Amino acid sequence: MHIMEGYLPLLWCIFWYLVSLPFIALGVLQIRKIFNDHQEQKMILAVSGAFIFILSSLKMPSVTGSSSHPTGTGLGSILFGPFVTATMSVIVLIFQAVLLAHGGITTLGANEFSMGIAGPIIGYLTFKALRKVKIGMIPSVFVSAMLADWMAYMVTACELALAYPGANIFNTWLTFMGIYMITQVPLAVVEGILISIFFDFLASNRPKMISSLIKEKAQPKTQHVEVAK
Repeated sequence: MHIMEGYLPLLWCIFWYLVSLPFIALGVLQIRKIFNDHQEQKMILAVSGAFIFILSSLKMPSVTGSSSHPTGTGLGSILFGPFVTATMSVIVLIFQAVLLAHGGITTLGANEFSMGIAGPIIGYLTFKALRKVKIGMIPSVFVSAMLADWMAYMVTACELALAYPGANIFNTWLTFMGIYMITQVPLAVVEGILISIFFDFLASNRPKMISSLIKEKAQPKTQHVEVAK
């Protein structure tokens, strides 16, 4: 749900840049640590970034001054946390703005905060909470990826409502939300399914690596179905 170039006033563009920068900086530090100390994770890190790029490039026009699409951030937020995902997302958003005219440079901070920060934070916290109460792995992944997508469009609606509040900012937010729900609810469900399938594939073929990434005890290979349950 990228907000397109020129749709936000300058002050809001600057505000969202300033809010997003600390998250990106923390992500850069964590990615540097992965490259230095955990080189075996680089391939899955790259795959997580590719998920963000491919899924978030599948845009559909919206009458809200933005576009609807999957976000692809659920996989990265579950495996690497929200800060790493924020950094991967901003790289994707820059490429899309420059090469695909998708989003924009002026609205980069706002798009980053909704898709690359708010969504991944909710996805990460949801996954941790569900696993803590012993919900199965794949259902936890599905719900987390779906909520990461929904949170992104909820925050995008908030960004637009703040910039163009109208007579009642809450009613404006509900209006934007209602428009987004038409496309974003089914898109989020599909995204949750796709990420769950891919996560199950990783858990079946790289159980020890997945277990180490999500800080859960690895199971013997003959019992790895418990990791991917």
